[in-house]
Amino acid sequence: MSYRYATERTDHSALASGQVLRSAPGYPGFPVRLASELLQRAMVHVEGAQVRLWDPCCGSGYLVAVLGLLHRDRLTHVRATDVDEDAVGIAARNLELLTAEGLAERERELRRSALDFGRVAFVERAESARDLAAGLAAMGGDLPHESAVADVFGLTEPVDADLVITDVPYGEMTHWEGGVPEGDPIRGLLAAMGRVLPPHAVVVVTARTRRIPLPEGVRALERVKIGNRSAALVRARELAAAL
Repeated sequence: MSYRYATERTDHSALASGQVLRSAPGYPGFPVRLASELLQRAMVHVEGAQVRLWDPCCGSGYLVAVLGLLHRDRLTHVRATDVDEDAVGIAARNLELLTAEGLAERERELRRSALDFGRVAFVERAESARDLAAGLAAMGGDLPHESAVADVFGLTEPVDADLVITDVPYGEMTHWEGGVPEGDPIRGLLAAMGRVLPPHAVVVVTARTRRIPLPEGVRALERVKIGNRSAALVRARELAAAL
């Protein structure tokens, strides 16, 4: 795949997992440039210039937090859910970094660590937090957000989201949990999206696989393959029609 939107090799080291955003063993990050590319590709298919973003398999919340910090001007709300309560706890702390106060507190925390441990690396990370805060302010300021424990396969109530971007478990560091349906979990995830999303919403699913499987009769808006990851962009109304 050639990049269509994230064409410049921008230095995203401030967004590296564990730099300013919080990380934990077993919760992988996601390539920042690819995340930006996927959001921008999806925006072509979404109604309106700004969207409500949801990650139903959020893990540590890294993916949506990065997108919020990179593209605050395109987002009106970020929602992160996962069946793992511990994961959602980390995600909630990362989503707090989508606010000026959250980033300011993270900067203070990193500067205290620099004093306590005498490591220059913590000073550099604190300065990265300050720079992210300036960027967030320039793009519109605090981004409304929420996080919750939820089993995506068991959702029944409508979810107010215009765009879903999620990186699904791939069996090395992360695994499917909850009411996983028999057969292909990815198809089950897409079916769940068709039940709860508004028809106009766009769903972007990525996985470490050769090709994202879609429910029978559903056509992808786009397919993307880069390295060992594949992604498919689909319209929620098509997923609902396939139920």
